[in-house]
Amino acid sequence: MKTKLLYQTNSYTYECSAKVVAVSGDEVALDATIFYPGGGGQMADRGLLSWNQGANQAHVISISNRNGTVWHTLDYIPPKPETEVIESIDWNFRYRSMRTHTAFLLLCSVIWREFGIQVTGGQIYPDRARMDFALEYLEKDRIAELEQQVNTLIAADYPIHTYMLPREKALSLSALVRARINQLPPHLDEVRMAEVVGFDVQVDGGTLVNHTREIGGIQIIRSENKGRINKRLEIVLKEAL
Repeated sequence: MKTKLLYQTNSYTYECSAKVVAVSGDEVALDATIFYPGGGGQMADRGLLSWNQGANQAHVISISNRNGTVWHTLDYIPPKPETEVIESIDWNFRYRSMRTHTAFLLLCSVIWREFGIQVTGGQIYPDRARMDFALEYLEKDRIAELEQQVNTLIAADYPIHTYMLPREKALSLSALVRARINQLPPHLDEVRMAEVVGFDVQVDGGTLVNHTREIGGIQIIRSENKGRINKRLEIVLKEAL
């Protein structure tokens, strides 16, 4: 059975109950999960599973989504099928990932509007993030302009809404897909859209804040050439503008 992905509809849920539906070695599959398994450059969540009223608990050391079923690898003997468990994620780590991932969303939007080009790669780390774009030239003045545009969007406090579209419809609207390589898993029948209300909408499956001002602000701290037509921007979050 497919796991219900609770993080897709509410990224702010940091604890929930679920049922074990399958066990394989040190992995458990749950009927629902708040753990983001990683993807699109965003790191997987960290956290715990507990059961038997907290008498047993295990760290979730890795997560994988295999054909719609999310498997949680534990550092302890897993509970048996049908066991009720409590999921708890590291909220500080999740919220920082949400802020950074939403900053990526805005940077993609700005670069798409400025240049009409797509993302070629990206990665979020605990203390910084980097994103690659199919650009041949990117002068220092333009980089400063991009940073200012993103921070203006953050300060404007745009609301962010998400909703689902049928896969074929979403992929037929090419302007909504900002990744140069289609990374959508083949098992997805629906694709999640992220709308910065009044500004932009694009395909996005990661965790997001509800309002842009929660990001705080960004600073572009480095730019690199990663090929003839590939530029990398490295960013850090600012706690407040």
